[in-house]
Amino acid sequence: MTAAPPRKRLHSATRLLHAGAPALRDGAGPVNVPVVRTSTVRFENTAAQADHHHRRTAGERVASYGRHGLDTHRALEDAVVGLEGGHRAFLTPSGLSAITLVLLALLSPGDHALVADGVYAPLRRVDSTLLQRLGITVEYFSPTHDDLASRLRPNTRLLYLESPSSLLYEVLDVPALSAVARDRGVTVATDNTWSGGWFHQPLALGANISIQAATKYISGHSDLMQGIVVVDSPALAAKLSTAYEALGLTIGADDAYLALRGLRTLPVRLAQHQRNATAVAEFLQQQPQVSRVFYPALPTDPGHALWKRDFNGASGLVSFEFRHATPAAANAFVDALRLFGIGASWGGYESLALAAQPERLREHRQWTGDAPVVRLHIGLEDPRDLIADLAQAFADAAPAL
Repeated sequence: MTAAPPRKRLHSATRLLHAGAPALRDGAGPVNVPVVRTSTVRFENTAAQADHHHRRTAGERVASYGRHGLDTHRALEDAVVGLEGGHRAFLTPSGLSAITLVLLALLSPGDHALVADGVYAPLRRVDSTLLQRLGITVEYFSPTHDDLASRLRPNTRLLYLESPSSLLYEVLDVPALSAVARDRGVTVATDNTWSGGWFHQPLALGANISIQAATKYISGHSDLMQGIVVVDSPALAAKLSTAYEALGLTIGADDAYLALRGLRTLPVRLAQHQRNATAVAEFLQQQPQVSRVFYPALPTDPGHALWKRDFNGASGLVSFEFRHATPAAANAFVDALRLFGIGASWGGYESLALAAQPERLREHRQWTGDAPVVRLHIGLEDPRDLIADLAQAFADAAPAL
């Protein structure tokens, strides 16, 4: 009898749709995993309770208390592990709590961490208010201007990256930076929120840890606060699990369900975000009031070659620098927009605009300008309407510009 041919490996979008799906029982079952809400886990007897406790202590993903999560949490963890190509995922209440988990899990008093200067700004607040008090030294550097090897110390334990960077979308050479760090035994973590985990897989490029604010593209609907950490090995999973338990981190089952719902449509949403954002970025390049557009998918962007090599798409974030304007003029432009909301988050279906704070720009060595920068999140509206709105805002704010 001829053996059946081996099953062809499924494509990424197909795997994402089916990851964490509930099993059929008695010949039927739901399409979506049920929302399992509980604060207490019951056991058949004390032996079963002890068995669950020992298995969890050994690193197995079993629940002995509601904080550990049940079916809904496991389904989301499995789906994100598949998305990022990792070993295990940890769910946290926000993107910042995911960052803080990694820092506290891997750094001890006397340790040194190297952090890319373009990272999500609240990380610096964690440094100044918590890590410094614990005797942990964080040094900020420019991955594209500084020599990483010369900055590594004997007590360096972590290299923390974000590619593309916040606000200006500087694309980093994650494979090269990771190779230098790992050769010296330094763990590499990177914030992967910009890509939603769909357009970029840093674990495959040499990083050990990928962090996302699921609040953004994984949710996709601006109705969820959540962070996710994915690690590449059992050893790192054990380190993070210890800190995760000690910090009492968890998320509600309803939030896990919402994130899982968002994951199912992530590929099609991000594809549309990219189409819309590219159209807007090309429009902005033609405006006399604009001196520079920050968007890696543009051939004129300094990071375009690295983006083409390491990414398979671009998200909806576009920033631009005015040619000649004051901060007040940039605010007048933002206020003149009608379809863009004014808000600090992004990743939902709606378009948003925000004038960048000058002090945040100055944290980036890449930044050499002195004119205001506006960050846009290009949503899922018709791009022709968004472009028309931008055009009228330029016209309305023209006296100030």
